[in-house]
Amino acid sequence: MAKTQGLNHLGLAVRDLDQSVAFFVKHLGWSESGRDDRYPRSAVSDGSLRLTLWQVDYDLIVEPFHRRKNIGLPHLALEVPTEAALEALHAQLEADSDVSIEFAPEPVGAGPRKHMMCYEPGGIRVEFIWPG
Repeated sequence: MAKTQGLNHLGLAVRDLDQSVAFFVKHLGWSESGRDDRYPRSAVSDGSLRLTLWQVDYDLIVEPFHRRKNIGLPHLALEVPTEAALEALHAQLEADSDVSIEFAPEPVGAGPRKHMMCYEPGGIRVEFIWPG
């Protein structure tokens, strides 16, 4: 029997806290809470999932995550309800010069599932997936 009850929150270090918060609020409709500029950090949530976003310390050597050589989080995968929602989100993100699209919506394996991958402005690799 599992001794845990699901994910409470996921903490992520980001390149630019304000840009990362704006990505989740503006593009995904999430809400922000718990901002503390002493750290600095903030939390964003879609009502089910909560992320704690931490600004990296530029007094230290800051390096982007490399998914093939670093232990940690290669990407964050978020589910969307429909194929049309995935396509609409892709169009919205593609129009934002602060968002880097890694690949547009495409089938996962033989489908019907589809996904896309992007980097939000704070450097986190985010996958959006429609489960088909």
